[in-house]
Amino acid sequence: MKNVLITGASRGIGRQTAIQFAREGYNVIINYNKSKAEAESLAKEIGGFAVKADVSDETQVKNMVDTVCQRFGFIDVLVNNSGIAQQKLFTDITTEQWHKMMNVNVNSMYYTCKYLVPEMIRQKQGVIINISSMWGVAGASCEVHYSTSKAAVIGFTKALAKELAPSNIRVNAVAPGTISTDMCNFDQETLDLIKNDTPLGKIGSPIDIANMITYLASEKAGFITGQVFNVNGGMVI
Repeated sequence: MKNVLITGASRGIGRQTAIQFAREGYNVIINYNKSKAEAESLAKEIGGFAVKADVSDETQVKNMVDTVCQRFGFIDVLVNNSGIAQQKLFTDITTEQWHKMMNVNVNSMYYTCKYLVPEMIRQKQGVIINISSMWGVAGASCEVHYSTSKAAVIGFTKALAKELAPSNIRVNAVAPGTISTDMCNFDQETLDLIKNDTPLGKIGSPIDIANMITYLASEKAGFITGQVFNVNGGMVI
């Protein structure tokens, strides 16, 4: 049985992704930071394993990786899903907010890969899937720090994919559009405007992203690496 570690898996896209992997027969490791009750409830529901770690903290990531590897052995699939968002004028972004965005959205991805990739190289196998955003592709007004962090995810993905390909490790990114989760905290008027701007005329669901992630982890995607998959209803092409 294969093992998957999903960061930020207690809610939203991460939660649905955990459910989908469990349906595919994986041992699912559910990382969380503050949402203990949600993570433990999900673990009970799908027979997964919840593990606490602030993935923006390198020491906590190392301890998490040590814990899950001792319990499960090799981690076949890593999904770097943990992330935060914020809407703010560039001139109002504080230095602290800038660094927090980069720590959570970019550094966390580096830390998990730092401690899991060496064993993937030794095993000559592994899949890494990083969650970006359509605003990492196109950029968004009033979200400069968020857009920058998600663009960094794309650059990291493309570069690491080339470096790890000779070791039979695939690295891809998924760039969601507007998805109905806790992070999508817009009022109804704004949601209606987003729907009107989206060619498919609707807000996405976490399962839309989870389906893409589980596909990329499967052998069906065995010849795909270094790619960014836009799942956004046609809003950004």
